[in-house]
Amino acid sequence: MTSVQLDQALADRMIDRGVAFCAEKRFAGDTQQALNALRKGRCDVCDHLSYSLVRQVSDYLGQIDHTVRAVYAFEAERVKNSEQPSARQKSGINLVVWVDRKSAALLSLGATLETVLAKSRRKLGCPRASPACYVLSLQMVDDRDVQERRGYGMLVENVFLRSVPVWTRFEEQSGAPEAINIDAPRGEISPEDLLTPFNPDLAPEEMLIEQALLIESLQPEMRRRLEHRLVDEKVAIIRRLLSDQLAYINVAREWFTVADLVAIRRDKIGGGKVGGKSAGLLLAARILDKLGDDEALRQSREGKALRRDIIIPRSFFLGADLIYVFMTINGLMHWNEQKYKPETAMRAEYPRILEEFQQGEFPPEILEKFQALLEEIGSQPLIVRSSSQLEDNFGTSFAGKYDSHFCSNQGTPAENLHALTRAIARTYASTLKPEALLYRRSKGLQDYDERMAILIQPVQGERYGNYYLPHAAGVAFSRNLYRWSPQIRREDGFARLVWGLGTRAVERGADDFPRLVALSHPLLMPDDSCEAVRRYSQQKVDLIDLQANEFKTLPVHSVLTSTYPPLRYLAELEQDGYFTPVRSRVPEAEIPRLALTFQEMLRRTPLAERLRSALKLIEQHYRQAVDIEFTVQVTNPQSLQPGVCITLLQCRPQATLAAAEVPPLPLDLTGEQIAFRTGFMVPHGYIPDIRYVLFVDPQAYYALGTAAERAEVARLVGRLNAGLAGQSFICVGPGRWGTANPELGVTVSYADIFNASALVEMAGRGIGPEPEPSLGTHFFQDLMEAQIYPLAVCLDDPTTTFSREFFYAAPDCSGEWLGDQGQGPVEACLRLLRVADYRPGCRMELIMDDERGLATAYFVAE
Repeated sequence: MTSVQLDQALADRMIDRGVAFCAEKRFAGDTQQALNALRKGRCDVCDHLSYSLVRQVSDYLGQIDHTVRAVYAFEAERVKNSEQPSARQKSGINLVVWVDRKSAALLSLGATLETVLAKSRRKLGCPRASPACYVLSLQMVDDRDVQERRGYGMLVENVFLRSVPVWTRFEEQSGAPEAINIDAPRGEISPEDLLTPFNPDLAPEEMLIEQALLIESLQPEMRRRLEHRLVDEKVAIIRRLLSDQLAYINVAREWFTVADLVAIRRDKIGGGKVGGKSAGLLLAARILDKLGDDEALRQSREGKALRRDIIIPRSFFLGADLIYVFMTINGLMHWNEQKYKPETAMRAEYPRILEEFQQGEFPPEILEKFQALLEEIGSQPLIVRSSSQLEDNFGTSFAGKYDSHFCSNQGTPAENLHALTRAIARTYASTLKPEALLYRRSKGLQDYDERMAILIQPVQGERYGNYYLPHAAGVAFSRNLYRWSPQIRREDGFARLVWGLGTRAVERGADDFPRLVALSHPLLMPDDSCEAVRRYSQQKVDLIDLQANEFKTLPVHSVLTSTYPPLRYLAELEQDGYFTPVRSRVPEAEIPRLALTFQEMLRRTPLAERLRSALKLIEQHYRQAVDIEFTVQVTNPQSLQPGVCITLLQCRPQATLAAAEVPPLPLDLTGEQIAFRTGFMVPHGYIPDIRYVLFVDPQAYYALGTAAERAEVARLVGRLNAGLAGQSFICVGPGRWGTANPELGVTVSYADIFNASALVEMAGRGIGPEPEPSLGTHFFQDLMEAQIYPLAVCLDDPTTTFSREFFYAAPDCSGEWLGDQGQGPVEACLRLLRVADYRPGCRMELIMDDERGLATAYFVAE
């Protein structure tokens, strides 16, 4: 260690810099105000002072002792006083210094620094200061301590304790915090030097990345000799930074370079992985950017168009470990036990969890990074998106289970920062939502250490008056599981398209419908009558109201005007019983006659072609079907050949129904043998051995007087679902299964129906709303993952068959599972029908033939 002379003047200068830092962060540079706040005992201001001192002391130690490799700051949990909730136990400055070799001289220097800094801090005259406030604790660790997580070595990048890297030798060399200079000269190196025994799973992250960069920068011949080592280290980096799911790693290691991973790491705040949603987006973007391994595709017109027309937005990542930092310093860690509690406790306690999370605080060093993030985004609205470690995974999408939040970002810097931190806190809290925990339980993932990472992106769109929204948004699938016409090709994919923010594309609305697009035949609509086109078109639009500084849902015709530039691409005008394209300015009086069909966007722009090509390419290299979320801007809308800019927001494996060999429907079925027959949006599948039918009586359900009673029906369905585990059964009921509105159908969640083999929705006069294809919604994703076939029976359709004798007269055996709890109005809604009780010696089979567009459930002898 370099010989150094410490004096009081050095400590005084550190304090002066710290006060100036407080003034900059809290008082617009007014040093006197900062001093006054410190003298009044303002702990929130003192946090900034401590943070500045941590940085200065760490820099000082690294400069005077070249054996110092990195410095980490940590803090014990802040304990909230029950009588004074805002009170905290201060623990001074605690540093872990990672050195090549431990030395008594460095410890001695730490003790001297503590003495002179304490004397300088006391001059500030804080009335609330305790001796603990002036502590400067310095602990040393070496490589072995870190690799084996011994002693204070376990604090380095620890996920449970607040441990933040505040200085590294890398930073000093590169000149940028938390950045690695890829182009820095590396000197001469031989393969033998790099083949020294080295365990990438135990190595510190900085060392691991540095070694991988060294190999990646070698000359081709030398690099080939170490390619196996590079792959091993790259996999370790992907596992730490992106995902530990083997199916993902198997694809990602072929696409990401180490330089790519370093760039992702630079945009990450906090330790841990970036989460499943971010990992999927980054991999899809990388595949599209490189366009696979096909040089001909790269040079083709379509390849160049894909690279030009499909982009990803500027993205920021909060590492998954940051949620534990947040929970630890705010005393919230005990809520992790929720996943083992009964469902009733989960539901009863979640409102309190949400409230406590929203009251939580972030450490000053994290707030500083949030401020820098907001400064880079500027005044553009942003979205805080969930990105848990299990989310968008191969086999478990967690679609719609966690929350994401829009931030209008139109207030003062302080207001915008507060809105951002509250949105992050609410997203963290959604990790403990009952629906998410029950989904994990049903998937056997209850014991997984699920942590919530965050993806923050500017909202894609443009200003239109006081509103902010994209021209279109949606979700697209590389495989079309439902065809409303035989000419539609499954392998060309499918999309749901809406005007405005994409939230309406992934949820089932009460009286709102997206445009369904078969990408093989984008102009082919499910319905062609004028009445049907209007009824099944989008009625409401989600947007950001910039003036009100909030997210809003408004009627389409209250927002749409004749001066909206892309109007002709979104809407068509009803005239004389049919819809025609908008050719000229539409008078304001005729705006209500417009319907959002997107026909001209699909006809005149390459949107469908770009989506189809991108989905095929990603599917090819993901090695399975995928779905994406996106926004669309029409470029050059006045041109004869307008273009599109598609912004990719999300990519994940698409849940699909398992391939099934469907037997031919028996030709000799009599009317008495058929339980029901339908031709509405039929999937392809076969359920051969149905023993029970869970039937919700439509008349009894809609006769219930309150939403609470209808919600209780859903809970009883959940109890029967649990009791029938291992049995083959289907559910039949009125309206929309899985809706959030009890007026529209049975408000079950995935946890209430995951053992069923099919969900059949009844529709007709006095029964419920007309069936709406749930293709592409979050609930649809759940059904596909669980291999549950969705069907609809339209009782007003003359081609439909429905056996009222079976559904209404067969014996009810629900009491065997629900017990003797009386026959109130709620219980009267629910009937569990055992097929053998109605037809002794028989079972039910359900054949779904999408080629013929026909599904039939019928009784067959054993």
